[in-house]
Amino acid sequence: MISALKSIHPARRAILVGAYVLLIEWSRALIQYEPHMAVAALVLGGAALTLVVVGWPAERLGLGTSRLGLRILGGLALGAVLLLPAAVRSAAVPVLPAGLAVAAVAVSIGEELAFRGALYAALDELGGAPLAIIGSTSLWTAAHAISHPPAFLGAVAAAGLLLALWRWACRDLVGPVIGHVVADLAL
Repeated sequence: MISALKSIHPARRAILVGAYVLLIEWSRALIQYEPHMAVAALVLGGAALTLVVVGWPAERLGLGTSRLGLRILGGLALGAVLLLPAAVRSAAVPVLPAGLAVAAVAVSIGEELAFRGALYAALDELGGAPLAIIGSTSLWTAAHAISHPPAFLGAVAAAGLLLALWRWACRDLVGPVIGHVVADLAL
């Protein structure tokens, strides 16, 4: 996708990436409410979100292989932090059916590649880390406004902020991907 957007001004590129991501997320959220469409909506939504990173250099997305073990460990720590609110309210850990677990993994990876990968990179190019952190967190929260109850949006925003801060501080997307997958599988 970025190859077609390379010649576009950074502001327009950020707007196009953001609009694409929101369109996919809201469409996915609306489709998953249809009977028997939840798994397909999650898997297809995750795949469509992944398309936004096509053409982006891996290093701009925070996807490298250096210090991979530490990045994986960081992702597991992020997942544990994201699960703290759920751990406080319930002792039972739900077990997802296999189809839903695969769908949760697909959408988690797609969302991270889209929000903390391509969108973050586009906003960072436009206005630096503060815009990338605030912008990706704001759009992340807006994208979840249809699929989550209003009372839960504060937690969604906090999770998005944590993942964006990790992306900035560590210049890493592996940790947020793993943390998001762990949290979605356990929630």
